[in-house]
Amino acid sequence: MTPKQVLGIPPKVLTQAQREFYFAEGYLLVERAISAEWLAKLRAATEDLVERSRKVTKADAVFDLEPKHCAEAPRLRRVSNPVEQHPVFWEYCLHSPMPDIVADLVGPDVKFHHSKLNFKWAQGGEEVKWHYDISFWPHTNYSPLTVGTYLYDCGMEQGPLGVLPGSHLIDPMLSQYDAKGNWTGCLSEADCAKLDLSKAVFMPGPAGSLTIHNCRTLHYSARNDSDLGRPLLLNTLTSADAFPYTVNP
Repeated sequence: MTPKQVLGIPPKVLTQAQREFYFAEGYLLVERAISAEWLAKLRAATEDLVERSRKVTKADAVFDLEPKHCAEAPRLRRVSNPVEQHPVFWEYCLHSPMPDIVADLVGPDVKFHHSKLNFKWAQGGEEVKWHYDISFWPHTNYSPLTVGTYLYDCGMEQGPLGVLPGSHLIDPMLSQYDAKGNWTGCLSEADCAKLDLSKAVFMPGPAGSLTIHNCRTLHYSARNDSDLGRPLLLNTLTSADAFPYTVNP
């Protein structure tokens, strides 16, 4: 569906102004969208996964580990496909307010693409450089968006998601390959220098807040040197008429 078509359908959760802002700027922050009950379930499921990781000594298809990870002090970068690791994460995709919010931005028929649970661990959670998402999993249109759910309060010191407003309209898109044609998954320093990154907007928020960014919106997050971790549950969803060209990596 086109933005005009989506905007022509009455919203379920968002205001019309929020929808128009998303299409114009490429992102949206919805504070306190998720209830305390849902947060309690998601936190418990996350703790279960962290406990499982204590038995993991090297990265595998599920757990991406930081170098200092150990059974006594787990340090995770990511859990891949949490919807397949604990039923609560799939229930969240089906029954929480989140999918209705997505429907307000992609149309009433919504498809799930993938999920991941990113941990920007306290005292060293890594920087994520400026990049687009759509290059990782190209689709037949640009409706895909990613919803981040803050499981706990996230302040600026924890490396919240940052976006470059309007960057989803840059045409042609910037490359995520280096000068030798190797895939890097992020923009080159030369291309970053062409952008006015002083206009970047960061999205800290209280627990239960949702960060939403379009698949073409450039985004980034800084290293977390604080004493608090920043687990961020990410779900990517699309309109029903968006089809992936490749399998999910």
